Amino acid sequence: MQYKFDLNFDMFENNTDNISEESGDFDMDLQEPCDTALSSEFNKIFLPTVYGIIFILGVIGNGLVVVVMGYQKKVKTMTDQYRLHLSVADLLFVLTLPFWAVDAAKTWYFGSFLCVSVHMIYTVNLYSSVLILAFISLDRYLAVVRATNSNATRKLLASKVIYVGVWLPAVILTVPDMVFAREQKGGSSNMPFLDESMETTESRTICQRIYPQKTSLIWTVVFRFQHILVGFILPGLVILICYCIIIAKLSQGAKSQGQQGSRALKKKALKTTVILILCFFSCWLPYCIGIFLDTLIMLNVVPSSCELQQAVEKWIAITEALAYFHCCLNPILYAFLGVKFKKTARSALTASSRSSQKVTLMTKKRGPISSVSTESESSSVLSS
Repeated sequence: MQYKFDLNFDMFENNTDNISEESGDFDMDLQEPCDTALSSEFNKIFLPTVYGIIFILGVIGNGLVVVVMGYQKKVKTMTDQYRLHLSVADLLFVLTLPFWAVDAAKTWYFGSFLCVSVHMIYTVNLYSSVLILAFISLDRYLAVVRATNSNATRKLLASKVIYVGVWLPAVILTVPDMVFAREQKGGSSNMPFLDESMETTESRTICQRIYPQKTSLIWTVVFRFQHILVGFILPGLVILICYCIIIAKLSQGAKSQGQQGSRALKKKALKTTVILILCFFSCWLPYCIGIFLDTLIMLNVVPSSCELQQAVEKWIAITEALAYFHCCLNPILYAFLGVKFKKTARSALTASSRSSQKVTLMTKKRGPISSVSTESESSSVLSS
């Protein structure tokens, strides 16, 4: 969330750098700071609206997955374990969005403690949800391509390695939030060029990472590249490589001679795998391109202009919302497409509305259901 705040400061910082380099005096040739009033008004309407939609859809979708997992009492498969981890991460992530929606629309009302806490929750679950997707793709690779003797490795990944490979790094990455995130009243006080027409902005309270003034640019660039590397490139490469190998494997199986039903199931699993890849990169790639381009502008690698800065800021706001929308798609992609999961979900919802029939419903419908989703249908063909 800190990117949209850093952007305005960076615009000013670049302009003041030009002042100090060219002249110690304020002459008539001085370029005025880029006006971000239009972008601010856009964010006040756009961000709260989109965050509200993502919050509602994310709570309903991921909340239902968590409820159904609880209804099952015991997580029976490795697919279920990953699904539960992913839904918990996404659910905690969307619970931070109302705070950012209010902050974008008005100001930060929630104090210093919640400022740090919300930043930390936001960070740990942003990274964990993306890293879990990489673990899911690795699990699918082992189930499909290394199906013969991969069960022991898959169980180790799902039960133990996931904490070291996902949750521990995500928690460690919250350290900058503990150090730098804070509430600041009069967030625009660092901008001495503001006139009386922007008086309302001067009294605004913000919640963001505030870096030491002399090294602010360095910290900002480092953490942005960290976000791109850990939050997109590394898990993206794992997802792309694993699923491409899976596609090659399923394509060979679909072309080979065999039962018609088996070939149809492999084609369906192949189609689902392609959808998973497209959804991940469609949601996250535009946002990472935006913050990468903005970082290049900050470093003066890309020539800057007021129009470009405003366009990049708007691009980041829109693509950020698209990236966050992926947490609403996860329950659909990794759970709701599964036939068995839908049966279990109907059982859970019916049981909650008709408590008198709960025992009967659990006996009839729950049974040994493993709720394997469509995403793992490939492994049902090739020995999950």
